[in-house]
Amino acid sequence: MMRKYIVLAFAAISVMFVSCQKDFEPGGTEVEKMAGEWWVTATVIIDGQEAGDIGLGHFRMNTYNTANNVPTEMWLDDGGNFWDYKLKVDVDYKNRTFSTKDFVSNVSYDCKVKVADGKVLEGVATTPSGMPADSIVYMIQFDDDEDALTYKVSGFRRTGFPADDF
Repeated sequence: MMRKYIVLAFAAISVMFVSCQKDFEPGGTEVEKMAGEWWVTATVIIDGQEAGDIGLGHFRMNTYNTANNVPTEMWLDDGGNFWDYKLKVDVDYKNRTFSTKDFVSNVSYDCKVKVADGKVLEGVATTPSGMPADSIVYMIQFDDDEDALTYKVSGFRRTGFPADDF
């Protein structure tokens, strides 16, 4: 019986010492500077030239780290706002670029997606309120697109300010 109380006392003291440590600093993810919520538009590319907005206007999309939390991959997710895609892309974090090697599986619905020339550029976009923000741009193709078109998706990191939202 006494042994039970000694074990409980030891456990309580251990919890007190662990909970009093103040030197823990939470860190970011391995793709922290590429992850975020973005306001983007999609344009169609015909004969190597932008042929215009596809008619959606501005929509939100997200980039975020995978469960592996490594600097070599991240999720690219349009939240069902464009073609309904969510896929892992390869990342070169040092250069802030991303792509897929070929068409890869889309977890949102049954199609394959190819991403090329993706990049996040720090501080080069201008928001509607005139403030600088990070920019995102990439080319994307879908294997179920009957016209086999390439689309350019580009925009800026969402600031959270109402003046910058659409």
